[in-house]
Amino acid sequence: MKTPDQINLPADLRYHKEHTWIKKDGDTCLVGISDYAQDQLGEVAFVDMPQAGTHFNAGDEFGTVESLKSVNALFMPVSGTVVEVNAALEDTPTLVNASCYGEGWIIRIRADDAAEADGLLDGEAYRRGL
Repeated sequence: MKTPDQINLPADLRYHKEHTWIKKDGDTCLVGISDYAQDQLGEVAFVDMPQAGTHFNAGDEFGTVESLKSVNALFMPVSGTVVEVNAALEDTPTLVNASCYGEGWIIRIRADDAAEADGLLDGEAYRRGL
């Protein structure tokens, strides 16, 4: 497992204390799990994602990620409605391990208030909490 200083935390993302990240992408936002979370889980075997059109409040559980070690809840970083799920994860859940900030994103949402993400942790604050 990686030490906290080895964890990749891109500066253009915001992080929820429960190890999800969010990135503004045009008029929507991508959501996934952090490098720390995927490293702790080990090889991801399954990602349970919500249906498009489902609304969640910030902090709500929106799915689970299952590894050979455990099943962990996924928590919404901001309030919003799911507009797309990453269908590639159905066949290749290990994309979360290989590219947690790229091809391994989990859901795309339309945030109720995109500025809500500004109140989340930046990479260094998230790292300090590990």
